[in-house]
Amino acid sequence: MNPTATLNNSLKIPYLGFGTWKLSSGKETYDAVRYALDVGYRHIDTAQFYGNEADVGKAVHESNISREEIFVVSKVAISNFGYEQTIKSVEESLNKAKLDYFDLFLLHFPVQQLRIESYKALEKLHSEGKLRSIGVSNFTIEHLEELVDETGIIPAVNQVEFSPYLNQKELHEYCKEKGIQLEAYSPLTQGVKLNDPKLTKIAEKYNKSTAQILIKWCLQHEIVVIPKSSNPERIKQNFQMFDFEILQEDMNALDGFNENFRNSWNPEDKKQLSTFSNGVIRKLSKLKTRML
Repeated sequence: MNPTATLNNSLKIPYLGFGTWKLSSGKETYDAVRYALDVGYRHIDTAQFYGNEADVGKAVHESNISREEIFVVSKVAISNFGYEQTIKSVEESLNKAKLDYFDLFLLHFPVQQLRIESYKALEKLHSEGKLRSIGVSNFTIEHLEELVDETGIIPAVNQVEFSPYLNQKELHEYCKEKGIQLEAYSPLTQGVKLNDPKLTKIAEKYNKSTAQILIKWCLQHEIVVIPKSSNPERIKQNFQMFDFEILQEDMNALDGFNENFRNSWNPEDKKQLSTFSNGVIRKLSKLKTRML
């Protein structure tokens, strides 16, 4: 029901996953993930920053589905960058989720000065079997090239904001060429574009929702996609992707929707990147001072 992509370490990841960003910790996350698993999702995405790793882990444990069948992803929060801090934070994530391993762990943002050592920390945890694969999120081509040059390790995944309205074609082509699986977050534009008349027109042609068209567009471009909802009917609807195909003429039209529309942080914004990075560096400096 859910085809998989093969990562550059031969691990298989379901193309269609379930996102948990902005799901509150506790019952909302637990119920949503349990329902998603019941519907057929086998790829669950969380992050340290979301604050719901424990609830995701609980839902996975109590689903009566074999752990090996569920692909669980998390990410290192910006505030946890740095070699030792990354290792410590991933160990904490494993404890919170009560998991022996994560299938994929990502650096959440390309924090300056710390992204290389943080990635090396993920590689250590990968070598120990605590992470089955490692990757990055919000990395540009420039960041990816630096990462590979410095570590010699090609990330398995680059998770970025991606939709017809933010069609990062150059990044997508680069990742395909290098064997990096591109993964789309906020594929539904956080609802902002769901009533766009030109999108609605295409959806009506296929008797599908506009959300389903946006998800299917990613899938047909061989992009892993993680739509999010807490509404059971929408969770189910977002999984109903495998009974139709978007014709090439409509794929071409959707490709042309690009307007560089972002809902989230922009890794190409040097000022934003510097602000995040300086904040993390100051935090680590304070921690080191306390330890002396």
